[in-house]
Amino acid sequence: MTSPVRVALVGLGWWGRKMLTVLDAASDEIAVVRIVETDVEAATQFTSGRAILVSDRFADAIEDADIDAVVIATPHSFHEEQVIAAALAGKHVFCEKPLALTSAGARAAAGACEEAGVVLGMGHERRFEPPVRDLLESAANGKLGRIQQIEANFSHDRFLKLDQNNWRLKKEQAPAAGMTATGIHLLDLSTVLLGRAESVWCVCENLSSELPAGDTVGALVKFAGGGTAYVSASLANPFISRFAVFGSRGWVDIRDKAHVEAPDGWIVTSSFSDGPIEVSEVGPAEPVRDNLVRFARAVRGTDDYPVTPGQMIDNIGLLEAISKSAVSGQIEAV
Repeated sequence: MTSPVRVALVGLGWWGRKMLTVLDAASDEIAVVRIVETDVEAATQFTSGRAILVSDRFADAIEDADIDAVVIATPHSFHEEQVIAAALAGKHVFCEKPLALTSAGARAAAGACEEAGVVLGMGHERRFEPPVRDLLESAANGKLGRIQQIEANFSHDRFLKLDQNNWRLKKEQAPAAGMTATGIHLLDLSTVLLGRAESVWCVCENLSSELPAGDTVGALVKFAGGGTAYVSASLANPFISRFAVFGSRGWVDIRDKAHVEAPDGWIVTSSFSDGPIEVSEVGPAEPVRDNLVRFARAVRGTDDYPVTPGQMIDNIGLLEAISKSAVSGQIEAV
């Protein structure tokens, strides 16, 4: 049997701990053998009982000959530099979203991985949710017809409890309210379905808090090939996640029953030409784990990786334009 892909997890904050925990159920395919975390004491306590090395230098991960890949879960502004450094060291890279904060940065990061011949994975676990996979397949095989519009919202109020100095609340790390934290997943799905975005108009406000980058954001996206998407996110209302796609032959509305941190299944409402409106439930799955396993299989060469570098770059180009529009209040080109 092929040995698991040996990875170094860089960053053991909220989401790093989530990834480490879910990978316990996939240890035959991908195994965390090293942790890089600035708070070594906390990381050591969390990993107690596991055969995992802990240190505080990123160089420790990319210089370790026993490491096949690096999983990056650090503040957003670090991603570009760390992805490039890992690729130059010959390590495969899985990066939490966003890949970068500018399209130029995304192109540089993706280009470094391509030039080094390493796999680049992305923390877009929404693609691995069973109803979303079915939706993407229905779009690809023409069941939905011509995609016309997308309506999507991914909101939660967890960040209201964070210390005001937390990096997730800083404008330079997370511009445009919740767009880098949650909305970016919906932007990814939108660009998969409608292609490259052409322009965007965004409104970003503080309506219920004093979060530095705003708490409520809405973006209306126009796509180069036609079609629009309205993507919204709040950091100051209870959890909701909805992704709805409307096509000439049918529509599908997917709603999460719980946050992806602890998924509890989905409610899917749909209708197709001359058919009734149907409602079904999909049971729980673990898309965070499934994304990392698919990455590991791509590293081993036994499967492809579905999020392409071009899609990653298109997504960051759209995120950058949204960030600009959130400040200018004007329509911004992508």
